[in-house]
Amino acid sequence: MASFVAKVVNRCEEAHESNHLDLSECELIQVPDAVYHLMRNTELKTCDLSGNVITKISPKFAVKFSFITELNLSHNQMARLPDELADLQSLEVLDISHNSFISLPTVVFKMPKLRELRANNNAIIDIDRDEIITSESLELVDLRHNPLTPFCHDLLKRANVTFRIELSDRVKEDWEDLTI
Repeated sequence: MASFVAKVVNRCEEAHESNHLDLSECELIQVPDAVYHLMRNTELKTCDLSGNVITKISPKFAVKFSFITELNLSHNQMARLPDELADLQSLEVLDISHNSFISLPTVVFKMPKLRELRANNNAIIDIDRDEIITSESLELVDLRHNPLTPFCHDLLKRANVTFRIELSDRVKEDWEDLTI
């Protein structure tokens, strides 16, 4: 336990110089309040929280780290994001891959500069098509390796959007294959 605390403190100190906070693989279940305190006078550009056991992000994250352009939340245990993340006015890249999302968090469509959304390897079944199509800043949405419904998969494949949607090839269900 003490070694992880020291690791987090050391990485916060490194972030003072680089403006890049890397708290990946620190066995965190959330962003500790001490991190917000240690980083209070640092304007972070990126934050990497990948490879932890985080289940939720505190609403104060967006207040304390409001200038970040990249946020990596991959390889955690998250199923939702707080609406307050819409306040990340500079966020361009969000990685929520390898988590437990069953739908795309609606807050991602409220992030004005979000260009790249990596949501692959989740449990996403369906997407609110009205919201995804109205995003003006998106360039890439990666939805590979999600159990999308056949209807949703086909709609996304045919969607008339200005950005790239990456999908896995859809495997037909047994009941869909009439040749058996």
